[in-house]
Amino acid sequence: MIGARRRDGAETRQEALRVALDLFTEQGYEATSLRQIADALGINKASLYYHFPNKEAILRSVFERRGSEAAELLAWAERQPRSPELIREAVLRWVDSFSAEKLQGIRFLRGNPFIGRALADAEGDRIGDPLGRLSDLLVGLLPEPDGADAVLVRMALLSINAAVEAAVGADVPDTDVIAAARAAADALVREVLAR
Repeated sequence: MIGARRRDGAETRQEALRVALDLFTEQGYEATSLRQIADALGINKASLYYHFPNKEAILRSVFERRGSEAAELLAWAERQPRSPELIREAVLRWVDSFSAEKLQGIRFLRGNPFIGRALADAEGDRIGDPLGRLSDLLVGLLPEPDGADAVLVRMALLSINAAVEAAVGADVPDTDVIAAARAAADALVREVLAR
């Protein structure tokens, strides 16, 4: 294309992740080829191979990045002063970290549960493990936590997943899905803190 700006390597990699996730979600993981991803990016297949040798590497990259974000949030929470208010701050940090692109990852997992499970089994649950540990840390901040508190905190952290599921079939913009998840998470945390 004349006049089109060339992407650098990091931009190409990032765009490849976005395009691949869109295609995987729209037409299925198995039905999507590396050729289709390269064509959608406007690059040749060899250029895509430079960044990702196969489709699994693309998925691994998506989940590794999100897993790193979950681990970073856990590390941040571990460094904070211990108080019940940390529950709200940590939960909302997680929900607020979502973007339209990250919602697409949840949609992909919803439509391809066996692939997501196989990746988690092969490489460990890079997202769920730190979120589970974060949940335990947050529940431990309560004066007399019980099982219901633990469930409510986990529900607050997973409010984004519930919002994506609830929006299926509705013509709702991603910004509204994220806003709904934030409102639900905040309500759940307020319930925990009021108990």
